Amino acid sequence: MARVDLDGNVIKPMTICMIGAGGFIGSHLCEKLMSETPHTVLAVDVYNDKIKHLLEPDSLPWNGRIQFHRLNIKNDSRLEGLIKCSDLTINLAAICTPADYNTRPLDTIYSNFIDALPVVKYCSENNKRLIHFSTCEVYGKTIGSFLPKDSPLRQDPAYYILKEDTSPCIFGSVEKQRWSYACAKQLIERLIYAEGAENGLEFTIVRPFNWIGPRMDFIPGIDGPSEGVPRVLACFSNNLLRREPLKLVDGGESQRTFIYIKDAIEAVLLMIENPARASGHIFNVGNPNNEVTVRQLAEMMTQVYSKVSGEDAIETPTIDVSSKEFYGEGYDDSDKRIPDMTIINKQLGWNPKTSLWDLLESTLTYQHRTYAEAIKQAIAKPSAN
Repeated sequence: MARVDLDGNVIKPMTICMIGAGGFIGSHLCEKLMSETPHTVLAVDVYNDKIKHLLEPDSLPWNGRIQFHRLNIKNDSRLEGLIKCSDLTINLAAICTPADYNTRPLDTIYSNFIDALPVVKYCSENNKRLIHFSTCEVYGKTIGSFLPKDSPLRQDPAYYILKEDTSPCIFGSVEKQRWSYACAKQLIERLIYAEGAENGLEFTIVRPFNWIGPRMDFIPGIDGPSEGVPRVLACFSNNLLRREPLKLVDGGESQRTFIYIKDAIEAVLLMIENPARASGHIFNVGNPNNEVTVRQLAEMMTQVYSKVSGEDAIETPTIDVSSKEFYGEGYDDSDKRIPDMTIINKQLGWNPKTSLWDLLESTLTYQHRTYAEAIKQAIAKPSAN
């Protein structure tokens, strides 16, 4: 039976150029497109480890519908050709690890702004639709964070719920290099919006709010750099796998919402297949029901990991560290990030489903199964010096 969009129109098979297809989000999106749609994906990335299972063997039911193109969008002339022969380009490429924002601010700015410029330009010049992945970080700090600690207004949702079309984007001072990422992402958003207004670029911008699930980030020293600092969930997973205390930066008081990757990918598929409803819009994609402080997240992950691993929790499950000690000079943070879901619900009828406990159980089960043995061996191995 033919697939239909939200307005009952038959969805025609399309060719999608997916930049960053080999990453966490890209791998889940490729899986979804291969298993549930007739679309073809030109998967562009420098690595394909996370999508290898989709590329071979030739007997897979989607054989021929996904092609891997190993190229770096910084300096490869083949990119425009791939965008030209596609109906839609999805740009997922980014440096998006908070530890890099202070220590590699130039790489962060170049990766998220300069490297994205040709993608936007090629889409605009060739009249190709673009779905660009931004970040909830573009909102920066909430208005509420500037109120006195004891102000009753801090409880008013108007001061901290983030709306795509009305919330201001408030960053820290220039010395706080943590905002290099958010600023670069906001500027490329503004450029895309301007291309739409002046040159008719058909675009959709996605603002993810902490998408969580299997294959997310790296575990230091096992499938990523040993000195690297991934995002909070992978940091905590690494500590749990190694039976080390979870480090709470500045007491773990920041509040976040977390959404299961499979829920989020449902939203992206609706954007892909409903251009009439998605084009020209910026969409928050998060789960406001899954809000916790980072400290509460650590406590919940400790409980979930004990359940999936069968191991008792360690005696001291958490320790406090300063942001300067953990991230280096120039770190700053936002206090709260709660997405308003009005626009995506109205345009695409989408709502997230998975509870925080269930998404943590899925993610930690995968990580325990994938990494536990490798980490035991790494710990057992005597150091070279």
